[in-house]
Amino acid sequence: MSTTTAQDFTISRTFDAPRDKVWKAWTEAESLQKWWGPKGSTIRVLKLDFRPDGIFHYSMEFQPGHPMYGRFIYREIVAPEKIVFVNSFSDAAGGITRAPFPQLGGKWPLEVLNNVTFTEQDGKTTVSLRGGPINANADEIAAYVSMFDSMRGGFTGSFDQLADYLANTK
Repeated sequence: MSTTTAQDFTISRTFDAPRDKVWKAWTEAESLQKWWGPKGSTIRVLKLDFRPDGIFHYSMEFQPGHPMYGRFIYREIVAPEKIVFVNSFSDAAGGITRAPFPQLGGKWPLEVLNNVTFTEQDGKTTVSLRGGPINANADEIAAYVSMFDSMRGGFTGSFDQLADYLANTK
């Protein structure tokens, strides 16, 4: 993904932390567990194999005993500049599943390709994420685009948690 299209979701945030510290927060299980995911959810890292073709498999609970699962399959890692991964909802074993969004009628794309870049200036790090559906039909792309406002809210909450995590760790 080198150019942004209408089906791409984009968001950026500048954090008051050096790039190496922000990179570490994105690449270590202990860190991801403390900030990744929507506000109000509890994240458990089931597996983190941070390398190309490796997986980040996690559970997310808003209510105890009712987990949802997600996964990243890493495609490209350029430390500490870029992470490219395919994000999907998954089952407990890490297999791809449909998103649990009944309002979308099973039309959420199975796979979303994300490109995250990390740039540092004056000791602050800007994280920029661009994501878009891959291997998706027109209905799945439309469902994805229809959720941009919700996704922006979700990522803003996650980035708020990341900012708090970075401010409170060495």
